[in-house]
Amino acid sequence: MSFKKLGLSDELLSAIQEKGYSEATPVQRKAIPYIIQGLDILAGAQTGTGKTAAFALPILDKLQRSESKRRRVRALILTPTRELASQVADSFRDYGSNLRFKTAVLYGGVSIKTQKDKLRMGVDIVVATPGRLLDHLSQKTVDLSEVEVFVLDEGDRMLDMGFIVDIRRIIKYLPYKRQNLLFSATFPKEIRSLASKLLSSPKEIQISSQNSTAEKVKQLVYPVDRARKKELLIHCIKEEKWFQALVFTKTKRGADKLTKVLNKQRINANAIHGDKTQAARTRALKSFKDGGIQVLVATDVAARGIDINLLPYVVNFDLPLVPEDYIHRIGRTARAGKEGTAISLVCADDFNLLSGIERLLNFRIPREEIEGFETTQHLNTTNLESRNTHRKKPNNKNRELRKKVSDNKKSPWRKKKESDSKNSPWRKKKESDSKNSPWKKKKESDSKNSPWRKKKESDSKNSPWKKKKESDSKNSPWKKKKESDSKNKELRKKVSDNKKSPWRKKKESPRKEEQNTNQRKDSDNKRKKPFKKSAKSNNNSWNNRKNSQNKNKRFN
Repeated sequence: MSFKKLGLSDELLSAIQEKGYSEATPVQRKAIPYIIQGLDILAGAQTGTGKTAAFALPILDKLQRSESKRRRVRALILTPTRELASQVADSFRDYGSNLRFKTAVLYGGVSIKTQKDKLRMGVDIVVATPGRLLDHLSQKTVDLSEVEVFVLDEGDRMLDMGFIVDIRRIIKYLPYKRQNLLFSATFPKEIRSLASKLLSSPKEIQISSQNSTAEKVKQLVYPVDRARKKELLIHCIKEEKWFQALVFTKTKRGADKLTKVLNKQRINANAIHGDKTQAARTRALKSFKDGGIQVLVATDVAARGIDINLLPYVVNFDLPLVPEDYIHRIGRTARAGKEGTAISLVCADDFNLLSGIERLLNFRIPREEIEGFETTQHLNTTNLESRNTHRKKPNNKNRELRKKVSDNKKSPWRKKKESDSKNSPWRKKKESDSKNSPWKKKKESDSKNSPWRKKKESDSKNSPWKKKKESDSKNSPWKKKKESDSKNKELRKKVSDNKKSPWRKKKESPRKEEQNTNQRKDSDNKRKKPFKKSAKSNNNSWNNRKNSQNKNKRFN
């Protein structure tokens, strides 16, 4: 299908022709009409199938139709790596070369001042990594309140790198009404959960089966001992004359060591990884694209977003820890319908990683042994049927099946239950409950003739215990005492009402006590008064003495 049938503007069609594209890829055919209509999209396709153009072209067309004089951020694209951000920004500039829109790239590793100056001048499209975009938002140098289209590119890689928290923080700065686009090469469960929260009734696009590689990538496995991996790589580069090869390692330190070994063998190589500055990474990548470097050694930083025309070889010096990363690594070759080769150097210790990749792809990668590099340890083959090597958790369904099978007389479970038969030793123990058993006699101790029964019969009328209970009768001494208490109480009440009663006198006594206490207080005060007078007299006599002494001093 040609791009003219997709409803794009003439300016965009001319830019597409300048790049040499004539027909749209399957993901572009399905995604572009939905995006132009303003619908949310969840798109999944293999790497190298034109996903960037699938959202760049309709976004530019949408902005062109509602163009305004005032510049503001109208489209935001988030990418996991700097290399992918620069590549997406370049594609926006190339496709929008005939339009007046401006694009800004925001990522770390470079000066933030130049980015601030560009944002101050006004931009329409922002392509950024999450970390640097949050820096600008905290400094209030970018405004996202008028964003119309929000794109998450390589969403699965975002989750692998731990950007989910940053993405949620960025979404808070966006307006509620916007168009959301989520593009990913793979669809793990985390992507599905993120899409359910971010997208509203999205159109799902799946071009090929999930977790699949490009058809034109030739995949091979070279079994080799770990100590001879470097020798085999050097042998293949020199003997098979690999001019451009992208080699992936597991660690940054391993990438630096491998580049030194290759340079000593007169193979022009360079490395890119997270510890390198952004300027050094861009220089190395540009020289590799231009043909100045024969081998580029990289970590998984470069596995996303590197678009190199006619890259013939991708080498997995170390297999990735995550099987999905293998798909993105080999996706750097055989792009845009071209052919390529992906070679993995695998030792016996890497079998678990290889089996995980083969189970994900659901086929065994062909293996070829190189003469002179035969392995001392055999590399096993993967069993594709057993998806999980770990012990499975017990399932409740198995229990239900066992219960159903146990009802069958001929089942092995039933035989175990037949141990309860009468002839079994366990059954004899149960028969101990019979009448003739000693255990049963103990229970029969409850009969009338047993000594325990006599104790129970002690509740009869003739028993001594019963007599004690009969003590509650009227003739009992306890009962008489109780009756006397009631009579005394009545007598006390009647007597207390009489004025001449002794009880009345006791009630009148508090008044006399008050009078006595008042008299005591008065007597105490009278006793204290002469003591106070003497104190005053003493003080006066002392003052008179002082005054007389002072007068004598004056006369003298």
